[in-house]
Amino acid sequence: MENTSAAPAGLDPSVPHPARRYNYWLGGKDNFAADRASGDELQKLFPKVRLGALANRALLQRATRFLAAEAGIRQFLDIGTGLPTADNTHEVAQRVAPEARIVYVDNDPLVMVHARALLNSSPEGRTAYIEADLNRPGEILRNPALRDTLDLDQPVALMLIAVLHFIHGDGAAKPIVRELVDALPSGSYLVATHATSDFGTPEQQALYQQIIAQGRSDVWTRPQQEFADLFEGLQLIDPGVVPASEWRPEPNAEIPARSDINIWTAVGRKP
Repeated sequence: MENTSAAPAGLDPSVPHPARRYNYWLGGKDNFAADRASGDELQKLFPKVRLGALANRALLQRATRFLAAEAGIRQFLDIGTGLPTADNTHEVAQRVAPEARIVYVDNDPLVMVHARALLNSSPEGRTAYIEADLNRPGEILRNPALRDTLDLDQPVALMLIAVLHFIHGDGAAKPIVRELVDALPSGSYLVATHATSDFGTPEQQALYQQIIAQGRSDVWTRPQQEFADLFEGLQLIDPGVVPASEWRPEPNAEIPARSDINIWTAVGRKP
């Protein structure tokens, strides 16, 4: 039984939160009834939504390995961290480069409760956690914990994994991404994943727009072109803008139908 009386300050268990719903889809236990109800409602429209969540998580790990092992990145800014699970960004990066430094950012107080799991850095590296909102990127960039952990004169990987679709409005995500990328030096990378309705039937797309209009979903889907525009001015890393499961998949991996994933992915390098 849930002990909602012990919920951390600032957390309302009756209101679903993306981090806890995502945790539910991934099979975790750090969620409340409202999160599960929200997840189940979305799953009725997109029956393979759990498959998409798993593909998104696997993409995070593959992209982090690419950045640490092939691109030589040693600093990561992971916004929209979510609740800790296996192979978080710092664990994947520090497996390749123990000296890697990671700053996690999320706006769910329950994530803060679990921050110690995230802050278990390698002795050579460092991690920090900031409770902040992506809608206010300037506050994230000015946070002393970020400046104490990362050197913004050296390349940084900005990880925006399954978080930009909570920024509602046509064109609303791009200024936020631009402010963050502009603060990073040449040689930095942007990794983003984003929910889309591109692969749904016309009926599914119309129904989803109705659900958003009614306030029954907090996920603002974007089409491929609007997602690709987030990488304007960056050098896209091969294979470019593709579904999460199709970005440098593991050898012999089974690639699901795009309508089962419904997530665009790309990695770009700042010249």
